[in-house]
Amino acid sequence: MNHRTKTVVIKIGSNVLTQDDGTPDQNRMASLVEQMVFLKSKGFQVVLVTSGAVAFGRRAVGFAGKADAITKKQVWAAIGQIELIRAYKELFLEKGHQVAQLMVTKEDFRDRMHYLNMKNCLDGLLKNNIIPVINENDAVAVTELMFTDNDELAGLVAAMIDADTLILLTNVDGIYKGHPAEAGAELIRRVGQKMPDLSPYISTTKSSFGRGGMLTKMSMAKKSADLGIEVLIANGKKEKVLEHFYHQDLECTYFEPGKSKHNQKKWIAHSENYSKGEIIINEGAKKALLSSKITSLLPIGIAEIKGEFLKGDIIRIVDSHGIRIGLGKAEYSAKNAREKIGLANQKPLVHYDYLYIFEAN
Repeated sequence: MNHRTKTVVIKIGSNVLTQDDGTPDQNRMASLVEQMVFLKSKGFQVVLVTSGAVAFGRRAVGFAGKADAITKKQVWAAIGQIELIRAYKELFLEKGHQVAQLMVTKEDFRDRMHYLNMKNCLDGLLKNNIIPVINENDAVAVTELMFTDNDELAGLVAAMIDADTLILLTNVDGIYKGHPAEAGAELIRRVGQKMPDLSPYISTTKSSFGRGGMLTKMSMAKKSADLGIEVLIANGKKEKVLEHFYHQDLECTYFEPGKSKHNQKKWIAHSENYSKGEIIINEGAKKALLSSKITSLLPIGIAEIKGEFLKGDIIRIVDSHGIRIGLGKAEYSAKNAREKIGLANQKPLVHYDYLYIFEAN
């Protein structure tokens, strides 16, 4: 960790802001706000991604008759979001800081134009020293439109604003070999860029309030680190957790950042859910794409095209064995691309600037 890092995205999980009985933990919230203000006083730009709306809504409204689980959650989220943002607004205002609310769904990240509008809004808030408070719009986002959890949202936001640091606050000190509650479970303190896959060591038990388990957390953290963002998974219920981050003595799992990527590559890296077709490439193209040279994907390197896509769509790139190589933005349609398969001296199907290669390969 180094403190040239100036923009930090802090994600606070529902299990940090919720007490054992399911009600909001307002003392914890006040403490974390105080610590975020401390970081601001040290020159950090702070962006907050927060859960907790459902807990606030649950406290405000009981259901008299029968209601299905999704409806309950939507109602609690819609009511609780007001309570949640009001609590943050009052706590930050006491310390002399203004906040702004952004409610987002997965759809907001799908379209490049929409994405850039959102980035522009966030940049404007930060330039004016306003703290963005971001949450998933749970009242309208159900099932397929939902983020895996707010870790995924926080990763997208960190990539979007070119953040230096992403801190994921949960109710344990980080990622453990085994289950955190087991005696002798070992905290994985550092995940380097070249480390092997750690998923076999990790317990898949989910926390009581959050949607995503530790495996989800780890894969999201690794993706952000691959994009050049340092990531810390730490215990938000511990006193002065963010001050310990500042003083560089935080007990946590730290993900070493890779080389920073251009912003459009960061957007593409998070776009797999929206990808349309699949490009199967030959061995020559695979070798070129995985080399350290700057390379675009040319029709001469394409073996087969599956599915349909239009210019501007995100497409998956795989090798002849079906192994994922990367993602890219199509420069022209599948129909046009099929006509050019194997031909030399053609315009790239995916230009290098809009090509994201998976680090694992």
